[in-house]
Amino acid sequence: MAWTPLTRLLLPATAIAPLADEPLLTRDAFAQASLRMAAGLHARATRRAALWFDDAANLACALFACWRAGVVAVLPGDCQAHTCASLDPTVDAWLTDADLPVPGQRQWRLEDLQDHPPLEPAELDASLTLVLCTSGSSGTPKHIVKQWRQLAQEVHALQQQWPDTDSPVLGSVSAQHMYGLPFRVLWPLCAGRLIDRRQRLYPEDLQQASLRHPSFTWIASPALLRRLGQRLDWAGLRGRLTRIHSSGGALPQDVSDHIERSLGLRPTEIYGSSETGAVAWRTGSSDWQPLPGVEAGLGGDGALRVRAPWISATEEHTADGAEITAHGFQLLGRLDRIVKIEEKRISLPMVEQALMRHAYVADARLGKLAGGARLAALVALSPRGLHTLRNQGRKAVIDALRAHLAAGFESLAVPRTWRLFQHLPANAQGKLPQAEFDAAAGPRPAAPVAVAADLPGQPDNERRYTLDIPCDLTYFSGHFPTAPVVPGVAQIGWALALGKRDLRPGLRFAGMEALKFQRLLRPGDSAVLALKWDEARQKLYFAFTVGGAPCSSGRVLQGEDHGGA
Repeated sequence: MAWTPLTRLLLPATAIAPLADEPLLTRDAFAQASLRMAAGLHARATRRAALWFDDAANLACALFACWRAGVVAVLPGDCQAHTCASLDPTVDAWLTDADLPVPGQRQWRLEDLQDHPPLEPAELDASLTLVLCTSGSSGTPKHIVKQWRQLAQEVHALQQQWPDTDSPVLGSVSAQHMYGLPFRVLWPLCAGRLIDRRQRLYPEDLQQASLRHPSFTWIASPALLRRLGQRLDWAGLRGRLTRIHSSGGALPQDVSDHIERSLGLRPTEIYGSSETGAVAWRTGSSDWQPLPGVEAGLGGDGALRVRAPWISATEEHTADGAEITAHGFQLLGRLDRIVKIEEKRISLPMVEQALMRHAYVADARLGKLAGGARLAALVALSPRGLHTLRNQGRKAVIDALRAHLAAGFESLAVPRTWRLFQHLPANAQGKLPQAEFDAAAGPRPAAPVAVAADLPGQPDNERRYTLDIPCDLTYFSGHFPTAPVVPGVAQIGWALALGKRDLRPGLRFAGMEALKFQRLLRPGDSAVLALKWDEARQKLYFAFTVGGAPCSSGRVLQGEDHGGA
């Protein structure tokens, strides 16, 4: 399709084309739904509305309805209770397709706004505004006011840089944020590309949704790209995945290299912020290249300055140190990540970079816990670091990292709290807000995250899960400190908890049968847990495997039933 400016998307279309599928939404139906909802908002005298949508196509309809009705749309960074509670007094209502922690009468579904004749199609006023809320990764979340004109100019620059084909756009990032909104929603809308409705949080889900199409583009974060591992059908994706955009943090070079070897294309990293929008790009370790219309320079403090038609003058000065080069610029780290501990100033990026020079470390993130006096470190282990953890234990790894830092920094810069991971935690935008940093640096996990991995045609009484065994599982301290393995009782507990949650809510443990342990489960293992509830025998069957090899299995007896097999 020909390019349609953002302001003209509610005008009658010359061609009827799909905007989203499953279920199908055509561009004409999108415009009509938006105009009808705009009439509903206008009739209710709405001036300001918060928007939270799991469905990107519904978000697009709600956004354009607000724009046409002159309503300021506010996009929160998440839908947690404290976020909703702080935002709720500032808006007239919530437009949503989810169940939010706000009074039910203040939650309006899109179908609730279809009760008036639609407003007339019109070119939209680009001077009107919306509000984007930051994730709070560097402090208290901020509310950033954007003119629609700025968003229109940014997505036009993206199209100038990458005049891609009409392949569908799928993503692992939320459409509520300043990366996902233009890349997953607004740019595809203008370019006539199909929008995937759902945020695909897991590599397997993203792959499955993508392979419905002959070709496709991914909008991802480094957090997801680090987790691609060996779980994907690389051969099936190669040649069909035409571009990967990544933003939200630096993409490790080894991850970029692995993707290029596996798919024949290297991810395109995007640099920017909620304040500036996208301003530059790069592939691999090359210099950052400004997008069309962007000028880059340095402030007196060495911070990067960027100018573009979509950036307000007050937002040109970034918090990133930079060096201007002959081919663009290089980033030198955040200038605002300096903390004081006992009156000593410590540069967190410097300590992180020193940690990442150790052979055990692939990535690191440091910070102070809320109310804490000393540093905490979140460390993603390299293959060598994971090998040492599995064969020598947690203490050996942390002692080596402490000694490494102590050789170059005073003792206050050596973290007191350490948490070990295969990949650093991050939200869907690749960010790590303070609350999530505190959670990651808090109590060590007692169980892995269980990701549903059900098979097509699977019976209702069966479930499958993928479980990545945490590097810092709390049970490892006693089982065993120098050769950590998952205790059998923990494996039974995980199976029992998931069976009770998903298959048999009334399940009561009354004994075990046919219990076998054939292989150790260790930190970093990716296990598959298969569950089956036998209603006739009142038994829960479970089996853990790694790479297809059996680890443990057994049957949990329900209630007072201690009968035979």
